[in-house]
Amino acid sequence: MAELPGSVLFACTMNQIRSPMAEALLKFLHGSRIYVQSAGVRETGEVDPFAVIALDELGVDLSRHRPRTFDRLDDDYFDLIVSLAPEAQHRAVELTRHNACELEFWRMPDPSIVEGSREQRLDAYRDLRDLLLRRLRERFPPQGGPSF
Repeated sequence: MAELPGSVLFACTMNQIRSPMAEALLKFLHGSRIYVQSAGVRETGEVDPFAVIALDELGVDLSRHRPRTFDRLDDDYFDLIVSLAPEAQHRAVELTRHNACELEFWRMPDPSIVEGSREQRLDAYRDLRDLLLRRLRERFPPQGGPSF
């Protein structure tokens, strides 16, 4: 069984969709075995409602997430930072200049740019959710936690 990192930060542009979804899913998969946070490069409002719906379909609650920037992190040391958008990758590189930290870039689509009906747009969020879930299971193998 692969050893899990002690702490992980997921980073994206505004901490409204991709990084909070990854944070919530990893917490759901591994509970308190890994300290997990997420952050964005830019200030923003609330978490995207479609992201909340997509995770709620799996029984994962994202409704209480409050977006934060890198500057508002509870801690700035992580064993691993996973960037999910190019702008976040640049900020993560800056953050790790003075810290020994593993850095990974997982290019993830931005479902908020998809146009169409409500269901077509929601399908883009479901696709992102499923893609994140596959990557999370590969990178952080389940160790007796929930499986869906």
